[in-house]
Amino acid sequence: MSKRPNFLFLITDQQRADWLGCYGHPVLKTPHIDSIASTGTRFENFHVASPVCMPNRASLMTGRYPSVHGLRYNGCYLPLSARTFVDVLAESGYHTAAIGKSHLQPFTDIPPIGQTSSDPLRAEAWTAQAGNYKQEEPDSYKEAGRYEFDSPYYGFQHIDMVTTHGDRCGGHYQQWFRERAPDWQALHDNANQLPHQYTCPQVYRTPIPEALYPTAYIRDRSIDYIKDRQGEADPFFAFVSFPDPHHPFNPPGKYWDMYSPDQFEVTLPYTAHKQPTPPMQWMHDQWQSGAGQLTPQTAMMLDNQQIREAMALTAGMMAFVDDAVGDILASLEQTGQLDNTVICYNSDHGDYLGDYNMLLKGAMPFRSITRVPFIWSDPNDRSEKVTSTLASTVDLAPTILKRAGLDPFHGNQGKSFLNAMKEGAGGRDELLVEYNDGGARLGFKKPARVRSLLTDQWRYTMYLDQSWGELYDLHNDLSETNNLWDSDQHQAIKAELAEKLNHHLTRQMDESPHAVRVA
Repeated sequence: MSKRPNFLFLITDQQRADWLGCYGHPVLKTPHIDSIASTGTRFENFHVASPVCMPNRASLMTGRYPSVHGLRYNGCYLPLSARTFVDVLAESGYHTAAIGKSHLQPFTDIPPIGQTSSDPLRAEAWTAQAGNYKQEEPDSYKEAGRYEFDSPYYGFQHIDMVTTHGDRCGGHYQQWFRERAPDWQALHDNANQLPHQYTCPQVYRTPIPEALYPTAYIRDRSIDYIKDRQGEADPFFAFVSFPDPHHPFNPPGKYWDMYSPDQFEVTLPYTAHKQPTPPMQWMHDQWQSGAGQLTPQTAMMLDNQQIREAMALTAGMMAFVDDAVGDILASLEQTGQLDNTVICYNSDHGDYLGDYNMLLKGAMPFRSITRVPFIWSDPNDRSEKVTSTLASTVDLAPTILKRAGLDPFHGNQGKSFLNAMKEGAGGRDELLVEYNDGGARLGFKKPARVRSLLTDQWRYTMYLDQSWGELYDLHNDLSETNNLWDSDQHQAIKAELAEKLNHHLTRQMDESPHAVRVA
């Protein structure tokens, strides 16, 4: 096919890989997302560069790890000077659109953990780079009308911004919502929550109808964009980003009770882990003592019933996303653009969602938060395939650019997996996962710094300044229940993996800009 393809990149927030029908979930039904897998390549071993929203989204955009692109943990920002693959697409004639959640800049005005807005270090961070770094913050959307972005925004020419999570998202959605709901303040009043019997923290039965919920807004704006591109000579890249199924757990309307907690099981309770790590033990102690979360985003342990409630409502949110995906795909077909559009489906990180009775995400890089769905459906070959090749979020930028017939920019750390899809080979032998916390929690005395090396068989994890770590044999223990870190029989493989990780860490430098003269 000589014509350059369009790209429709669909991404969710906080969805583990096994929470799709096509990935084998025994309860959740996702027929529309499954239809993408039935016409494309489904990746069984796709992992994030970092299991946290902002760092991983910046890695997607730049093809670089957080320690190189600079957005190291939530609450930082990606420098406006950062080179993104979307910049390259736009410069080559693509029309580029971001619809939904971006999260390349902070979208709250809340100071970081342990800091205040007057802290000199925070003030210095905001003055270190020139430019407007408050475009996703709430103040930008207080007025009526529509906030106009300083564009291009990391390469995006068309921006329909949705910030935060749940039923009270901000951004352009919030401005739209206020215009269409004269009683919007009542709809946002906790006192008007609809009745329910759930006890899981962050469960909220929203009174906001389906048609006014953020998932519907993103669906409708995406369809509008696809229709507007019909007949245009230039191809498009549309990044369609849903804030769900990230907590709070509040699917609207019919999606609230579409699934029942009784349909779900906690298959990996805390007792299933043979050697719980110190942060797991700390979380267990907090749970047993009835202590609350440090922040709403901090991982926690809950009892089985509360976990099942979270699962049922997560399934409801995913059902809404799946229906929205179906409508977006239908618009591609109805406008005659399906036959020239590469469709991708991904998530920015996972959720423990019951593993070891944990919920949300945190410093422990279990597969439940690092392994995410990735599906690539290409008009050049709509046959169904499954690949076990290792791939990372950093690989998306060079892969998309290569498919568009473009070269990656200097300093890119990713590796195109186009050949791996075609030939079943050429993927990675190993990959790196970084985690940096923005504050001390989960029993750590200072913000956690975690680095993991993943191979087909092993997960090796180092925690900065800790005498303990993690080593799991994924061939014999895919659920990661038996930590072999202290096993005498595994010291040789531990040393080998430590050396490999050292090479990855040595490689973590910005190769751009490259030399232009002999010194």
